[in-house]
Amino acid sequence: MPLSTDEHIGTRVQIARNAAGLTQVELADFLARSESWVANVESGRQPLDRYSVITAIADRCDVDVVWLLGQPYRLQRSGGNLAHAHIPALRTGLRRAGLILSGHPGLSPQGGPVDLAAMREKTRQASVARQAANLPKVATLLPPLVEDLNTAVLTTDGVEREEALHLLADAARTARMCLNQLGYPDLAWSAAEVAAGAATALDDPVVKAAVAWDRCGALLHQASLRETIAVADAALRDLEPHATGRGRDQAAVSLRGALHLRCSIAHARGGQGDDAWARIDAALQDADQLGPEWYDLERHTVFGRGTVAVHAAEAGVEVDQPDAGLKKVPRVDISEIPSKERRTHFRIDEARAAPDGAELVGRGQAPGGCGRRAVLRVRRPDEPGSRVRPRACGRPVPGRIPVRPHPEHGTREVTPLLLRTVDAP
Repeated sequence: MPLSTDEHIGTRVQIARNAAGLTQVELADFLARSESWVANVESGRQPLDRYSVITAIADRCDVDVVWLLGQPYRLQRSGGNLAHAHIPALRTGLRRAGLILSGHPGLSPQGGPVDLAAMREKTRQASVARQAANLPKVATLLPPLVEDLNTAVLTTDGVEREEALHLLADAARTARMCLNQLGYPDLAWSAAEVAAGAATALDDPVVKAAVAWDRCGALLHQASLRETIAVADAALRDLEPHATGRGRDQAAVSLRGALHLRCSIAHARGGQGDDAWARIDAALQDADQLGPEWYDLERHTVFGRGTVAVHAAEAGVEVDQPDAGLKKVPRVDISEIPSKERRTHFRIDEARAAPDGAELVGRGQAPGGCGRRAVLRVRRPDEPGSRVRPRACGRPVPGRIPVRPHPEHGTREVTPLLLRTVDAP
């Protein structure tokens, strides 16, 4: 049954196509699809399950991928409004941070002396909330934190200023990820540039590599695949002396693996399967070198064997080798990844790779701080109690994955980083 016209991506495809002056036949020819395929997408009967196809439509129709995907995300309940309400203040803080880091004259602090120990704790809280996908809490913490750190950068020197710059880079990186998820890609890029400015002031190769990882995330969010690979490869060249040899730095090795994972997704979304798998293999070597317990929370990447498995699953779906993606990293427990967002991404990509007739069962806390519940695993058609369900569509897809009703929570539908619930019939 088609989705209602105010929910599915097909409505936005039709708007974009008409605005570009294209017929369904012309768009279909560009995508090497049939006219009926385009018609079914626009009516909601056909899901768009490949990010590469979504970006191709956006490029041909000259629209933003973020708009085509239906973002900003509509977080449920009051938490959604709370998150978006703090964006203007965060924008102001990031703008001032950019001016301060560029050495613009005439800027004065907005407050009194700053307690860097307290700022360190608030930065940690924001990062923890971000990994838990509690976007309202992150959005609440960030504006005063960024402004206090601006004051610290302006009023301190020596070791204290270095610490303030480190914390500002961390806060800006957290802001970048939160803003991407809330649907503010341009502001997310501004946050990445603030982090880059702080890293440049510190002249620390590890911090620079971490910021490059963030820039790649912002570029991937805007479907800038070539730029993603260029930025990552430049960072990898600078990082290599610190990640090799007997005196190698574990942080450098971890960031090297995380940058390879960024490239793997860029290659996969560009249809370059061999290159995607080569990057996954390189990242897995780094993860194995660091050990099975390693997950890099300090640098926000959560890099480790489980995270490699998450990226392999997405790459497999994108290059039409889903089974290879799911089997790429053996002996890994996804539930042990210390990031709800990463765990949810894997479950969604596991569903995308599922055969027709598979269904999603179980429940867990949904990302976005909306208080809803998320599905946790795929149940195969031959399991007891299984019922035939439509095949899951892709992430970051605008489609939905139906699951069986729950007596308390109704029928749940999964969308990228946003899980909506509707009442069961």
